[in-house]
Amino acid sequence: MRLKNFSLLFGAQIFKAFSEESRIRILHLIYNNKEMCISDLEHILEFTQTKTSRHLLYLKNSGILSTRKQDQWVFYYIKDEVFDIISQMFQFLNKDQTLKKDLDIHNTMYSNRELAVNKLEKKGWGVH
Repeated sequence: MRLKNFSLLFGAQIFKAFSEESRIRILHLIYNNKEMCISDLEHILEFTQTKTSRHLLYLKNSGILSTRKQDQWVFYYIKDEVFDIISQMFQFLNKDQTLKKDLDIHNTMYSNRELAVNKLEKKGWGVH
């Protein structure tokens, strides 16, 4: 479900979320990767668990993020209703060096994770 328009109050919540650099970095990673878990965000951004949790809770309470649980993991994703406006805002930030660096770290981390899984599978350890 996409919003065709939204209230001033809801718009203000979105703009407040973008008033904090840490929240922008978190949202940018989630936006580019569809969903992320807190431990990956902590590692990429070099934030403490407390700081990451505080910002994720703010974004969730603002109506921007939602979660899905898989086993012991909680994955955060951008709600469909706000995806368009978040996407438009990131168009203006697409050349920001900090955001590019965050994505580079994620891509390296993900690549290393995939290599490790492949190596374990070749040894017959059957990682899922």
